[in-house]
Amino acid sequence: VQLVESGGGLVQAGGSLRLSCVPSGGSFGSNAMGWFRQAPGKERELVAAVAALRNGGRIWYADSVRGRFTASRDDAKSILWLQMDSLKPEDTASYYCAAARGITIAALKAKSIDAWGQGTLVTVSS
Repeated sequence: VQLVESGGGLVQAGGSLRLSCVPSGGSFGSNAMGWFRQAPGKERELVAAVAALRNGGRIWYADSVRGRFTASRDDAKSILWLQMDSLKPEDTASYYCAAARGITIAALKAKSIDAWGQGTLVTVSS
């Protein structure tokens, strides 16, 4: 399965963007799904994760985005979203969706990944 993100762009601080991720073939219904981001010179970090529905569909957020970002999935349509509100300049990064090698959020935290998207750039100006 290949993943394709869209929705990145340039936004002012305090603004909002909505990212989406779809598989180019197949589906991700049996995988936990997550959003990572990587800023220049920094490691790729997990910011939001959604467990597979058969694992309860629990959602986890990094402390840096909790309360501002909302992740969701629609397995019937095979779409993963990341709604990003109250954006800050420090949110500037390339954002990547990922399908975990398994159904749990723990797999994403361990970066045990079956497929990555190509990334979409989010730039937040001050």
